Amino acid sequence: MSAESILSIFLGVGLAASVGFRVFLPLFVLSLASYNGLWDLNESWTWIGSLAAVITFGVATLVELLAYFIPWVDNLLDSISLPLAAIAGTAVMVSTVAGLDPLLTWSLAIIAGGGTATAIKGAAAGGRLASSVGTGGLANPAIATLETGTATVMSVASVLAPVFAALLVIIVLALVFRIYRKLRPKGNGGR
Repeated sequence: MSAESILSIFLGVGLAASVGFRVFLPLFVLSLASYNGLWDLNESWTWIGSLAAVITFGVATLVELLAYFIPWVDNLLDSISLPLAAIAGTAVMVSTVAGLDPLLTWSLAIIAGGGTATAIKGAAAGGRLASSVGTGGLANPAIATLETGTATVMSVASVLAPVFAALLVIIVLALVFRIYRKLRPKGNGGR
């Protein structure tokens, strides 16, 4: 496997993790990176780097970011964006992976891309729901700020420093699973 293939996998995984926090922001960052010649996308995905895609993803990102600052609307958005995260995580991975057999590319995209995005989105949605119930939604804007910041840092790091982004994904996944374990209902006598 070439260095280019490995870096493209790291880019895809980093963006997929970012999708778990915000669906459109990583797509917007990838679109900007492609439009400005920072990353070449797979042949059938070059449309992501078009000016129309930059504008569309930019507007969608702005709407998504603002919607997450409205308590209870954010919970509704989480229920809609969970399946979208799986699709977008898969899409960013398949659009960025270079130099691999299509079977391997799609397998990685579904498992590493869609799986990572879904795991993070599910834990984030659970945390927001717990916040909504526990604080009546008052803490949700703080959570939205943290998630948006994390998605931004991970997206930019994925484009500019994919190896660093891959390390960030490992840290974020460890934190997500830790939070998930705390939120998960205790069964079997609390074991």
